[in-house]
Amino acid sequence: MNQDVFITCAITGDDTNVTKSPHCPITPEQIAAAAVDAATAGAAIVHIHVREPETGAFSMETRHYREVVKRIRDSKVDVIVNLTCGMGGYIVVGDRGLENTPAPGSDFCSQEQRMRHVIELCNEGRYRPDIATLDCGSLNFGDGNRAYVSTPNYLRRGAEILRELGVKPELEIFDTGNLWFVKQMIKEKLLPAPVLIQLCTGIPYGAPADVGHLLAMVNSLPPDCVFSSFAISRMQMPWVAQSVLLGGNVRVGLEDNLYLSRGVYASNAQLVAKARTIIEAMGARILSPAQTRERLQLH
Repeated sequence: MNQDVFITCAITGDDTNVTKSPHCPITPEQIAAAAVDAATAGAAIVHIHVREPETGAFSMETRHYREVVKRIRDSKVDVIVNLTCGMGGYIVVGDRGLENTPAPGSDFCSQEQRMRHVIELCNEGRYRPDIATLDCGSLNFGDGNRAYVSTPNYLRRGAEILRELGVKPELEIFDTGNLWFVKQMIKEKLLPAPVLIQLCTGIPYGAPADVGHLLAMVNSLPPDCVFSSFAISRMQMPWVAQSVLLGGNVRVGLEDNLYLSRGVYASNAQLVAKARTIIEAMGARILSPAQTRERLQLH
């Protein structure tokens, strides 16, 4: 069991279904405010996607990330900022092969383009993130023809970019083969210690949200890493306890689950507060952002 736990709050993801919640933040101002509220409730890390303010659709625009990070920093509330680099990997395959592939809905682009906002913010120097994500493998995403593509060489390039920028990678693991490749990147000395791993479960069609699969992944982790895990929807809160029991940290937030209880929409801060109650009832303590920085060796 992990006695010293940090909480990550994933404020809003790229799925437009999240916008059906009245608490889903859409504008940079709303996303930053939700992040500050989550930090006040006990989150050490906030994981950030941005959206187009007028439509709620996902966005890759640096200006939106810049405004979110600026507002968080200006609030003077201490929290570790983790920006997604997961956008730009979707390919929708046509039913007639290359004749109509990529189909509408594809956003596939280079690794540099996926990370453009992080590169630009770091080069500007004022609103650089502490952490940025790498989705560590390809995945059939849902029931249709949509896939997320993140190849070994794309990931090597992403790791190199983050190393050059001095930003900590969070390695998003959706299935067991993803972990296999993380170990390869460690062998190639592409990742700084301690390696930060997020085990993502319940997302069709990656690793299912059941204890056996999580335990198998935990047993396959590289040595001396720091890991967190989450499950989506109604399994989010049971996963808080499960992750802590297996020695990990936890992630909650509206990106993964909209509800506080059956039929009751949650805010991000409410989900963090509920996770904190579970963790502390188990006898563990919540790490502050400063303590989490030390644990992750963030500079």
